[in-house]
Amino acid sequence: MRLLLVVFIVGFSMFVSPALNAFELRDRLDLKIAYPQATTIKINPKVAKLYDAYAGNSHIGYVVINTNFSETIGYSGKPIHMAIGVDNDGVIRGIQMLKHSEPIILIGIPQAKLMKPFEKYIGYNVLKAFQQKTLDDNEIDIISGATVTVIVMDDSIISSILKAFRALSIIENKPITAQETRTIKQPEPNERQSWQQLLDNGSVQHLHLTVGEVSQIFLQKGYAKAATKVESSNPDDVFIDLYLAVVSLSEIGQNLLGEGEYKNLQGKLTKDQHAVVIAANGLFSFRGSGFVRGGVFDRFQIEQGEEKIRFRDQNYKRLRQFYAAGTPEFTEIGLFYLPIPTHARTKINITNKFVLNLLISRAVGPREKRFFNAHLPYQIPDKFVDISMPVSASLQYIPADAKEIAENRAAGLKLVQGIWDRKQSEIIILSILLFILTAIFFFQLQLTRYPKLTLIVRYSFLSFVLVWLGFMQNAQLSVVNVFTFFGSLLTNFDWHFFLRDPLVFILWCAVAGSLILWARGAYCGWLCPFGALQELTNHIARKLKIPQITMPWGLHERLWAVKYLIFLGLLGISMYSFEMAEHLAEVEPFKTSIILKFQRSWPFVVYGLSLLVIGLFIERFFCRYLCPLGAGLAIPAKLKLFDWIKRYPNDCGSPCQICANECMVQAIHPEGNINLNECINCLHCQVRYVDEQVCPVMVKKRKKRERRDNRGRPANQHTEAETPLSKLKLNIRS
Repeated sequence: MRLLLVVFIVGFSMFVSPALNAFELRDRLDLKIAYPQATTIKINPKVAKLYDAYAGNSHIGYVVINTNFSETIGYSGKPIHMAIGVDNDGVIRGIQMLKHSEPIILIGIPQAKLMKPFEKYIGYNVLKAFQQKTLDDNEIDIISGATVTVIVMDDSIISSILKAFRALSIIENKPITAQETRTIKQPEPNERQSWQQLLDNGSVQHLHLTVGEVSQIFLQKGYAKAATKVESSNPDDVFIDLYLAVVSLSEIGQNLLGEGEYKNLQGKLTKDQHAVVIAANGLFSFRGSGFVRGGVFDRFQIEQGEEKIRFRDQNYKRLRQFYAAGTPEFTEIGLFYLPIPTHARTKINITNKFVLNLLISRAVGPREKRFFNAHLPYQIPDKFVDISMPVSASLQYIPADAKEIAENRAAGLKLVQGIWDRKQSEIIILSILLFILTAIFFFQLQLTRYPKLTLIVRYSFLSFVLVWLGFMQNAQLSVVNVFTFFGSLLTNFDWHFFLRDPLVFILWCAVAGSLILWARGAYCGWLCPFGALQELTNHIARKLKIPQITMPWGLHERLWAVKYLIFLGLLGISMYSFEMAEHLAEVEPFKTSIILKFQRSWPFVVYGLSLLVIGLFIERFFCRYLCPLGAGLAIPAKLKLFDWIKRYPNDCGSPCQICANECMVQAIHPEGNINLNECINCLHCQVRYVDEQVCPVMVKKRKKRERRDNRGRPANQHTEAETPLSKLKLNIRS
């Protein structure tokens, strides 16, 4: 069986393809799309990330792969790879989709329809538009249902061409100005600032649009029908009242967020990382509902020059209110974390002016909308900035080379060190937790002699794991972590990536060690927050006398295989498409229940709650039959060194079935063998193993001992030793 499993995994991996690298992307290029006369392409000698197109020996233009120059992250959270043909005069000659992972396109919108709006770019002179400062005038039609995808693609086409031309010095590199050498200084607030004071000094900046003003803009853009599709019959009604502030600056943050939330924010931000708040009232929502469905905020982005940042749900926290005196009530407030500067390709310098670009839409048909962009500029007040004069007059674009890679690695190491320094208290608590669990296993024979104490220890431990490790620290391991590890082994393994979440890294190290010692039970039975949630809710259900269902052994044994099939299927898919596997891994309800605490769209919530409801009747239903992570841990657990789960070979299973009947996951075969692939080390059978009132073997030993101790007593003195075994009250777990 083990050999068959290994052959299956290795064989499957031979038929799947990992993520495309730069050479494979280049191999997908169809030169004829942009240059019908082209005969070959070569790597540009000056910029290794750029390709030159030739017709014979004549240089006819360039091929720009957008993801070599811009962070083109789509709706799926993964890059959208495109090739853009640009001739020597800066005119776009063709655009080709190379690879994407957008779910709406994979299952709905044809790729040809997606590429249709970009036909407007063919013949567009980027250099001329740049010189005349008319780049923003070229708007494309956005496809309803693929808003994020189209916007991201549109942004990356122009920005990647401009960055490539800067690298070639076709466009002059921007001179360093005093603005570009501005650095943050964060004075402690001397006094509380009111909402009006924050508005007056520019800490909070504001955009106000009425319904009538929005209609007028649609008219100006030639969208007459959209101008009539008003949200209110009163043109003076507020369409949106939008506010923006940088709250990572201490004075602004403490006044708006309050000291507690600001302190919490500082604990989450890394060095030089910043965060903004966006708040609004009105008939139009800046958040929309896209982030609920797919995790992407599709109605706004932060822009600074050629750099653009779109936010995902993991960069977002919903706030209920601001704390500055005189703050109005808002229908929506969002806290958004900007990318970590040391490992993000797209960087925003908050000391310089940036813009919140809000995409405003109106439906003009069942599946048709019209759009325009409204801009809210933001410049932090000068009192937060130190200005130093530049050393040189120009900033040269340096393509990635060995030195840059080394610098990035050093920056990555510094980032990791900073994260671990800030997480010291959490690391200490987790280390203590792991030490306690280790002690429980090492001294389990002594602990299990006290059944009540064992239950108190177990339920206290699980409660702490659920509340602190799960809900507070979000340290829930997932099968996606396994896919990431396998993917890293197939590409460029980098420890820095895994070290960025100290608690998850420590947990995985502990799991790896415990698999060798005690199989998968240490994590699945004690350290998994969702497992703890299932067991604690089932315990409450038992106290409420909710009937428990015992699965027929034949069906139960065959259902074990389901989770292994799910795991192997997801693992294979991840080698072909990590993005698809990540979506399918939602079979785990961990993100919904533990990470997002059921603050998610209703299908995910219904699924997570359904598993918990089933678990009220069938204890740990998900762990038994569906959990791919548990299956993934069970496979290497075959290498375990120790078997500390004790049993009586001549009695367990034949005739005694007490432990088999009481095992919470039915991991004990009818013949008495314990299946360590399914066992979660709850220690209940070990309590029974030493219980002199329940275990027949121990009852016999107790009787024998009592008869020996009671020799010499009067014959008519009745003792407990003479109580028939059939009359013993079995203390079945409840």
